[in-house]
Amino acid sequence: MSEDWAAVAKAINERLTELGLNQRELAERSNIALSIVRELRGNTVQRRRSGRTLEALSVALGWHPRHLAAVLLGHNPPAPDDPIDYGGDGVPARLAAIEDHLREITKRLDELTAAIERSNRGK
Repeated sequence: MSEDWAAVAKAINERLTELGLNQRELAERSNIALSIVRELRGNTVQRRRSGRTLEALSVALGWHPRHLAAVLLGHNPPAPDDPIDYGGDGVPARLAAIEDHLREITKRLDELTAAIERSNRGK
């Protein structure tokens, strides 16, 4: 399955323009790290992202939760009011999203800890 991260970047950028939002506002609305929003908008780092990341960004942009996942895979995005299909019973997908989110939180905490330690050394 081919992933088109450039299409995701284009979709996000066009939607931000339509809504008159900047990337910081998108990060705040979606509760996604600003650094990740920058990477996606600029298509600078192409790696697997959690389904939760794309879902949160889609919702923050006023789209169906699966919109950006569909764009990534070259599918037609669902309409905003279409039902959400996580496949199967949805529990494994949701657990995977939770695990991805916990990894992201851990990374942020590690970055904050390192920044505090650097700051304390400078005193």
